[in-house]
Amino acid sequence: MAKHGKKYTEVTSKVDQDIFYSPREALELVKQTSFTKFDSTVEVHMRTSLDPRQADQQIRSTVVLPNGLGKKVRVLVFAQGESATIAKEAGADVVADDDEWIKKIQDGFTDFDVAIATPETMGMAGKLGRVLGPRGLMPNPKAGTVVKSEDLPQAIEEAKAGRVEFRLDKTANIHVPIGKVSFDLDKLFENLAALMSAIKKAKPAAAKGIFIRKATLTSTMGPGIKLDINRALSMEKEE
Repeated sequence: MAKHGKKYTEVTSKVDQDIFYSPREALELVKQTSFTKFDSTVEVHMRTSLDPRQADQQIRSTVVLPNGLGKKVRVLVFAQGESATIAKEAGADVVADDDEWIKKIQDGFTDFDVAIATPETMGMAGKLGRVLGPRGLMPNPKAGTVVKSEDLPQAIEEAKAGRVEFRLDKTANIHVPIGKVSFDLDKLFENLAALMSAIKKAKPAAAKGIFIRKATLTSTMGPGIKLDINRALSMEKEE
């Protein structure tokens, strides 16, 4: 087992591993147990009962967090002609509209957090699968990142405001950031509530029985805090 430092041991003593905390209590503990010098990210980790090998049990969707993620989001858009003009006017940080950009990205340029494409430019983006795929940057209709020209302004605005993609990984888990430790408790609560609502809506029709088995909240390098999953899934009913 990995040895933890004194600070980690100190903050972990505040967490009772036998308790499943309410969403608000769990978020309070996340803030109290964060010990990094930088502003840690608050993350939700969920264990599902889904089988990732089954096509009808996949999850891939997005949620717009009402209070964002607490960081500047750089958006690259694959677009040409009039679409490129629309993307620039809508605030895209980078508009990739020719083979020079394809080569630049192939050579390692990944100074962006979200990539959006119009249907016409998916051929361009497709050439970059080896670069974009492993980084989770490949545009995808299910993630709301392949859109028509007229929908580019909304897609760019949502990406910059804090739209987060979540998906089932190969081990049947879902990992999603919901903000920074420095956020007010109410803002983290609102972001978590928005995520849990989106998770419920994304439940595959083929999912049987208990959908989310476990949920844990944590900050970067901080201890895991068990979440009362029933209360988390009905957060919109709570104060």
